[in-house]
Amino acid sequence: MSDGLTTLIERLDAAVQLDGAAAITRRIKQDLEGAIRDRAVMLPDRFHRVRPEGYARRLLHRNDTLGYTAVVMTWGPGQGTPLHDHAGIWCVEGVVEGRMDVTQFDLVEEDRDAFRFEQKGCVHAAVGSAGCLIPPFEYHVLANALDEPSMTIHIYGGEMKSCHVFEPVEGGRYVRRDRALCYHD
Repeated sequence: MSDGLTTLIERLDAAVQLDGAAAITRRIKQDLEGAIRDRAVMLPDRFHRVRPEGYARRLLHRNDTLGYTAVVMTWGPGQGTPLHDHAGIWCVEGVVEGRMDVTQFDLVEEDRDAFRFEQKGCVHAAVGSAGCLIPPFEYHVLANALDEPSMTIHIYGGEMKSCHVFEPVEGGRYVRRDRALCYHD
């Protein structure tokens, strides 16, 4: 692991011990943006590989004692996520390479198995920018905005093994589906 990554992980270890999700995510966002801006985040080659069948999710670091994970996602041209949640786990996401479109949504209605969302805007995130998701404000879509690969780092307040994806149906409503998440080689 590079010195920059070792330093970032030490800072993450300190940040997750702060009191409350707002303080934790604010510190992680600051530390992640600084590390990316200073070009301290030098990822090994295996993190740069694009998967043609969909974005790659690779574990960078897990600290079971402090209860957080760091995941690198590599996005090929045109790759993105469906509308999804973060399973009630806070997250900080930062762009390491390329550019990402991040479209945020608010859940405005839940009626049995039908959900309605309101789009809150789209952020065109460039290298060095980061954003925070703190439940219940955790619904979004991520998409690579370029015709070349992009790469992001996601710091989660736990191990995100699954989430809910929301598939559009008639009348502007969505149905919720469980989606298992895995890491790729």
